[in-house]
Amino acid sequence: MKIRPYEEKDKNEVISLWRECGLVMPQNDPAKDIERKLLVNPELLLVGVCKNKVIATVMGGYEGHRGWVNYLAVSPSEQRKGYGQTMMKRVEALIKEKGCPKINLQVRSGNESIIEFYTAIGYGNDNVVGLGKRLEHDCQVNN
Repeated sequence: MKIRPYEEKDKNEVISLWRECGLVMPQNDPAKDIERKLLVNPELLLVGVCKNKVIATVMGGYEGHRGWVNYLAVSPSEQRKGYGQTMMKRVEALIKEKGCPKINLQVRSGNESIIEFYTAIGYGNDNVVGLGKRLEHDCQVNN
C-alpha cells in the first residue's frame, strides 16, 4: 500500500469507502467534510492506495493544543493486514512534526472491535465524556 495525500480525483472512492465502513451518518455530509478538511491541514488527509484503488483513509488535524484523528477506514476486504496501523503511524508522525503533544479520537460507544484496535496500538480511555454541539443543522447526505 502506498500512502499519499488526498487528491480531488479520490473523492468518490473515499466517500464510497467511508460508506462501506459505516463511517457516514445521516447528520454528516462526507463531501462537505472533505471540503472543510481541505481548508485546514489538507496534508493530513491521507489515502492508502493499492493497485490504483483507494483502500484506506485517515484524516488528522492539529489546532495547536491537541491532535485529532477521524475517518480511519480500511476496506473490509483489506482489513487485518496491518493497513490501519500503518495509516495511523503515518498520520501520528505528521501530527507530531507539527509539535502536537497528544492525539485524541472518538469511537462510537459499543464499537468494541475498533476500541480493541486502538487499544492495541497504544490508545487508552481518558475517562472523559465526549460532548458535541451541531452548528450546522441542515446536513443532508446527497452523495
